[in-house]
Amino acid sequence: MQHSDDLFSIGEVAKYQNISKQTLIFYDKIGLFRPAWVDPDNGYRYYSAKQLDELDAILIMKTIGFSLAEIREHMRHYNIDSSLDALHRQLAVIDRRIGELRQLRSRVQHRCAQMEQVRGVSADAGVTVADQPAQYILCRPVDPPHTLREISIATKQCFADSFAGQLPLYFQCGVVVPLARIRAGQYTQASHAFLLLESDCPAQGVRLLPAGRCASLCHVGDYLSIGRSYQKLLAYCGSHGLEIVSDSFEFCINDYLTTRDENEYITRIVFYVKEAGGR
Repeated sequence: MQHSDDLFSIGEVAKYQNISKQTLIFYDKIGLFRPAWVDPDNGYRYYSAKQLDELDAILIMKTIGFSLAEIREHMRHYNIDSSLDALHRQLAVIDRRIGELRQLRSRVQHRCAQMEQVRGVSADAGVTVADQPAQYILCRPVDPPHTLREISIATKQCFADSFAGQLPLYFQCGVVVPLARIRAGQYTQASHAFLLLESDCPAQGVRLLPAGRCASLCHVGDYLSIGRSYQKLLAYCGSHGLEIVSDSFEFCINDYLTTRDENEYITRIVFYVKEAGGR
């Protein structure tokens, strides 16, 4: 076949379709879109006018979300029936992605709301006592000696479990610190690391935090200084006739995921409480 004015060079096709010549060369190599003629003397690629329409179809399918392998298979022998089948399958894929994106948006929005709620909170903020809704967490035990190193490892394991199981993750981590350790001044020796979940799910390590009356306080500053906030919270409960009936649940509102400055860390400490002497 000889080159004629009816053929377009690879540079012309790239310009008309606003894609790179490297993309066209790659499409040729994978058998997706091959030139009508290659000059045997210099290896230059040339395409027919009809092929420009074919390339339109390929690029549109790629925009819709088909993989190159799917497009290559489809373009071998396609008609109205096979095209309808392919488009209906892709609609299902798009609907599933829309659902996933809605869930992702909800979880990111939750993190934003948590951060906005405590933005600007000071280190001398007061204790709050309020009814808390039920929520679910994914837990991992923290190995001895329960230092920040072991807490970090357990948190990473929680993330790995949640990603592997595609769990409804809220992108907020935390730890459980036994009340006995807190009373002994071991404020950072957590027993479990956890991630907050959007809903219940049948996975190992998922735990329900029931609805109930809680006393909470936001600690502002690096984690090693959290003892001062625990002392404040314990003193408040003691002076207001509140009996602490749970371990501590620490929710990281602003942490290493959202700031480099540890002075900006905000940790919400939560205890379940009841009236002293009450049921």
